[in-house]
Amino acid sequence: MTRHNRRRKLLSPFKRFYLRTTGYSYTNMGRLFLRLFVGFMLLQFGIRQLLSFDQMQATFPSVFGLTSADSLILMTIIEIGCSFFIMIGMFTRIMCIPPFLSMAIAEYYLLSDSLSPASYELSWQQLGYLPVMFMGIYFFIILVGPGKISIDYVLSLHIIHTEDCNEDDELEQV
Repeated sequence: MTRHNRRRKLLSPFKRFYLRTTGYSYTNMGRLFLRLFVGFMLLQFGIRQLLSFDQMQATFPSVFGLTSADSLILMTIIEIGCSFFIMIGMFTRIMCIPPFLSMAIAEYYLLSDSLSPASYELSWQQLGYLPVMFMGIYFFIILVGPGKISIDYVLSLHIIHTEDCNEDDELEQV
C-alpha cells in the first residue's frame, strides 16, 4: 500500500464525519424540536396562569376593552390551546398567529411600563425581551412551516392522494 493510499484511508473517517456534520440537513427534526420547545415554554406560562388565576386576575392588564379576568382567560386559552396544536403540528401556521399577536401585546405593555427614560436603556435581563424571543420563534415557524414530522404533513399527503394530485408538484418545498 502506498503512502498516498494510507493517507486517504486515514482521512476517510474524518472526511465522512465532516460531511455528515456540515453537508446533511436535519430540517424536519429541527422544526420538530423548535415546535416542541416553544410549545412547552408557552404551555408552562398558561399552566401557571391557570393555577394562580385568582391572584393574577387582579393585576392582569385589560386588553381590547375586556375585563382583566376575561383577558387572562383569553391569554390562558391561547397559551395552552395553541401550544398543544403547535407541538403536535396541527394547523401549525394558523396556531402561531394568536400567540404571536399576544406576545406583541405583552411587549407593548411591558415596554409602556418600563419606558421611563428611553427604550435603548433596556438591558437584556429585563422582561421585555422574552415576548420578542417568542415572536421571533413564531415568525420563523410561520415562514418555514411544521416540517414532515407533523400532523399537517400527514393531512397534506392524505388530501393530495385523495385528489389524485402529484405529491412532488404539490409539496416541492416541504
